[in-house]
Amino acid sequence: MAFTIEASVDPQVYVSEKEERDPYVPENYHIPDGTTPNLETYMYYAKIQRDKEALSAKNDTEDGLWGGLFSRKSTRSQESDRRSVASANSDGKNVTPPSNEGGAALVTADEYRAASGALRTATWGSVFYLITTDILGPYSTPWAFQQVGYGPGVACFFVFGIMAAYGGFILWRLFLKLDSERYPVKSFGELGQRIYGRWFGNLCNILQSLQLVFNVGIIILQNGQGLSQMAKFRLCFSVCNVVWTLAGMFLGQIRTLQKFGSIANLAIWLNITVLIMTMVFVANSPPNYTAVSYSGPVITQAINLQAFENQLNGIMQIVFSYGGAMIFVEFMAEMRRPMDFWKAMAYSQIFIFIVYMFFGIFVYSYQGQYVVNPANQGISTYGLQTAGNAISLTAGIIAAALYGNIGVKIIYNNIFVAMLDFPKLTATRGKYYFAIFVIVYWAIAFVIASAIPQFSALSSLIAAVCIFQFTYTFPPFMIMGYFLQVDASKDDGEFDINNPYAHRIDSWTDISRWQRAVFYNTSHFFFAAWNFLLTLACLACAILSAYSAVNTIVTAFQSSSSAAFSCHSPLDVSG
Repeated sequence: MAFTIEASVDPQVYVSEKEERDPYVPENYHIPDGTTPNLETYMYYAKIQRDKEALSAKNDTEDGLWGGLFSRKSTRSQESDRRSVASANSDGKNVTPPSNEGGAALVTADEYRAASGALRTATWGSVFYLITTDILGPYSTPWAFQQVGYGPGVACFFVFGIMAAYGGFILWRLFLKLDSERYPVKSFGELGQRIYGRWFGNLCNILQSLQLVFNVGIIILQNGQGLSQMAKFRLCFSVCNVVWTLAGMFLGQIRTLQKFGSIANLAIWLNITVLIMTMVFVANSPPNYTAVSYSGPVITQAINLQAFENQLNGIMQIVFSYGGAMIFVEFMAEMRRPMDFWKAMAYSQIFIFIVYMFFGIFVYSYQGQYVVNPANQGISTYGLQTAGNAISLTAGIIAAALYGNIGVKIIYNNIFVAMLDFPKLTATRGKYYFAIFVIVYWAIAFVIASAIPQFSALSSLIAAVCIFQFTYTFPPFMIMGYFLQVDASKDDGEFDINNPYAHRIDSWTDISRWQRAVFYNTSHFFFAAWNFLLTLACLACAILSAYSAVNTIVTAFQSSSSAAFSCHSPLDVSG
């Protein structure tokens, strides 16, 4: 393992309409001697950034432990913004735009940094709603309890919740240590790249893109099942998927995350409404016997002693519930005060643990082996079933649009802009390309949903391959690398920002640097050992779970219980 810090292109994952009108968006800065930044440089500017945020927080009105949750607008002091821009004007150097596409105005690098900071407007309350909108877990939790039983289900919910919070706090601390206006962290891949280099950043970007497009495909599948139920299975299932694909192509044309704030707030309340409706309906009506191939009275179990493969598929639904860590960094990048992110993350994890687990236990207690995934589609009475589907379909398409918005930007910026020299999304042509990419992206998601119409197995597969890594495997691996580099620099000379490599007394090719990295601090040594073992354990669990999901998919196709691009709905087991 070698620690290398390489230059990366600022992906500009999220931009507001105001920023999109700026004619010039500079690349990541190099240090004065022309070399790329090292970890110490990132930490130096991050410290300045956090001090500035702490100072400006005194002029903000978003205070208190609960206030930001119910008031999601930040009223930052305009005077502090004016001072920042004025300071930038006093010492910045003019930079000419590289293209005439956006205009010919001169914008200084320092002015851009000041304006970029002013565009960070999200509060932790807004992020709370976005996180809980992002996570698709509640409807799958009854099926998870059906696969493992009450005891293992509660235990896994608790353990995975604790570890998800642990991973979230790690990402938060790393973001605070490495993000600044000069070197902004815009994505999970950028954060990982600053610790391990380009190879790790590329790995994160690939898995993130894969997860997002599969998530959109899963939502298309879920909504297609719901629409087929509403049509009483008289409408071809593939056509049902096409309907939601077209809807996503239209809604996905929204470019900025800022515009998703209000509808994200709506989506969480729609989800809560569906949860309540589902619990009321299942408590007062029989299970949907036509959606599953079981018979006999309702049976619930403390421990479901079935094949380990099926149990792993159930546990992956719980992992899916905690699957928001993938875009935590993107949310922090848009916050006025990233130091407050822990509130949004903590409240969302508590919300998931209490609400999702209660919902899973409640529905499983009434429906037992007849639980359908997603749970709201297990309601037997058509009128009640249709009411629940109508609301959940709306919430689902909002979540899918959020996934697609981020997914398209990650692929476009990290592949087509960085490698193929496509125009940035801030340029006029870039906006046209974005519209085309959204259509292609949703078309790919449609193919995934129609080719593998197995909701539980498909969601288990993406949970094992992608979600597990971002939530559980990568955070301890990243914090381990961070502390190894910090401890390795302890005997270096005094850091000089104008010559940031001169203070190093050795390199990673020398055994002396590795010795300091591992043994300089005893507490850090045990902390690194814990995170290393945790990383290995998470990888082992993810590999086993991925194998189980793939085997389930193959078995379903071999037994003819599932067919690709079929007109037959997966929920219609009558023939």
